[in-house]
Amino acid sequence: MQVQAGTIAALLREERRFPPPPEFAAQANVRDPAIYKRAAEDPEGFWAEQAERLDWFRKWDRVLEWNPPWARWFVGGVLNACYNCVDRHLKTWRRNKAALIWEGEPGDERVLTYRDLYREVNRAALALRRLGVQKGDRVAIYLPMIPELPIAMLACARIGAPHTVVFGGFSPESLRDRINDSQAKILITADAGYRRGNLVPLKDNADEALKETPSIEKVLVVRRVGEHVKRIHMQPERDIWWEDALDGLDGQECPPEPVDAEHPLYILYTSGTTGKPKGVLHTTAGYLLGVSLTHYWVFDLKEEDVYWCTADIGWVTGHSYIVYGPLANGASVVIYEGAPDYPDKDRFWRIVEKYGVTILYTAPTAIRTFMRWGDEYPKRCNLSSLRLLGTVGEPINPEAWIWYHQVIGGGRCPVVDTWWQTETGMIMISPLPGLTVLKPGSATKPLPGVAAAVLDDRGQPVPVNTGGYLVLTRPWPAMLRTIWGDPDRYVQQYWSRFPNVYFTGDGARIDEDGDFWLLGRVDDVLNVAGHRIGTMEVESALVSHPKVAEAAVIGISHEIKGQAIVAFVTPRAGTRADEALNAELREHVARKIGPIARPDRIYFTSELPKTRSGKIMRRLLRDIAEGRVLGDTTTLTDPNVLAEIKRQYEEQES
Repeated sequence: MQVQAGTIAALLREERRFPPPPEFAAQANVRDPAIYKRAAEDPEGFWAEQAERLDWFRKWDRVLEWNPPWARWFVGGVLNACYNCVDRHLKTWRRNKAALIWEGEPGDERVLTYRDLYREVNRAALALRRLGVQKGDRVAIYLPMIPELPIAMLACARIGAPHTVVFGGFSPESLRDRINDSQAKILITADAGYRRGNLVPLKDNADEALKETPSIEKVLVVRRVGEHVKRIHMQPERDIWWEDALDGLDGQECPPEPVDAEHPLYILYTSGTTGKPKGVLHTTAGYLLGVSLTHYWVFDLKEEDVYWCTADIGWVTGHSYIVYGPLANGASVVIYEGAPDYPDKDRFWRIVEKYGVTILYTAPTAIRTFMRWGDEYPKRCNLSSLRLLGTVGEPINPEAWIWYHQVIGGGRCPVVDTWWQTETGMIMISPLPGLTVLKPGSATKPLPGVAAAVLDDRGQPVPVNTGGYLVLTRPWPAMLRTIWGDPDRYVQQYWSRFPNVYFTGDGARIDEDGDFWLLGRVDDVLNVAGHRIGTMEVESALVSHPKVAEAAVIGISHEIKGQAIVAFVTPRAGTRADEALNAELREHVARKIGPIARPDRIYFTSELPKTRSGKIMRRLLRDIAEGRVLGDTTTLTDPNVLAEIKRQYEEQES
């Protein structure tokens, strides 16, 4: 097998096809395939047409000003993101429609209509103004998944203060670094949050971080659990209870601040290879257009839908597809505070049944975990309200796709596999569920108005079904504008690999139908005897075995082959993990995608190390296998998992 220089071998073949169900296609929001052609022929005209879905205080003079790699969209336009997500719905019957349907992990509930949301956001915005927050000041938010989190974000947007949300599972050091990088003036946190029946000590963590954050002037503290559950320290002059700050502001209005289309909306920190946090900057108009439009298209949103994205708002998925996209569209959005297995492994399916969820958007790693737990849990619940399923966060293995489609969707719900990044802001490659023939494991085609390609090392397009580097060849409205405070890093990281195209850092191939198949991060590509193999394909082959729930594949140094393939495998419940299964799996991979991809070693583990957003931390598995000191583990859901894998690995090696 010859591999073209600078490309990635694409070995996995998936033949199953799922056209749109006729009754779904008949009522879909996007039914005419001509939309792709129209967007490609006149991108600026197309985006200008779509931008009419937003409410503007002043229309733009120019759609796009593009001086690579610097983009300005809707130049001269003036609007407000909070106005688009809240105020404009009060002019219609939506004022009494549920905006946020919230359930806490202990089972407490709150429903806020758009009118309720308007009231709470105005109070919060006035409180921030009273504390001295002005247009352009940064506000850090470190909260659990409670309604005050989207309320705080929208209050910031209302007064033109960019927010930086720090995921509630992050350590005091991570919080400190993000506050200092953004020079935030105010921190909004809570006494604590709930996770798997335990308390997450947010205020204690914040107090630790605030020892070294000179820019913070005031701290607002939401009373989530109460003093009878967790006593906290409140520093006089600095710390103020949220309800005290909002007291006396009922019924008062804070006019939305008109901001320029390019005014910073938020900074969101994403993991970089260096220790310094990387603050991705998203601005107002282009971002809001991108997320509201793609939410309407990809999820086929209807007025009566009950929409649930299971991500944490601390990640970009939550910013784009819990807060800004859905609320701009006037959707009813479910928010759940806790873990999927508390108090039992059917919690997600109980929520779907209880609230009549119609659209569910979750991560492949969650789906594989549900597979491992077994079908009995979803089968306890009535999931017949579901009509569309989505996945986000990493490529989905075909077998996990099929399980999701059949067990959760009852074989009737289209599955939209979405590819995008913190940096892209919006979904970029995804099926349109009323038009696209679905292929398990493929994100299918770039959305209308999005231009993508797959290149080799020399920047040339690769042949059909050959893996290479995924790039975006045209600017798009929701793109990041820079890395906060570090424009050189923005240029270097995203725009220096190939001239004037955005380098995603992901590998992909395009098949004979023009559909894209993601192969995982380029950093995770294995180099085995001159063949470059994506980890995604080997992992998918392993997960296609009926006894495997999850797999993570890494390369370790090998004196002959360059790299050897090592797999960490989580068997399905009730499976005996022994030498016979080890041999069976190695042969299964060889049969499925070729002998070159046969793992040299397989280690069985009950869990894989994952971040709170569901990504498998292959880098840490490489550290274990290569005997290195473990890198940063602060983003892991459960650091004990890593210690257990390390112990098992060392035992088996010795």
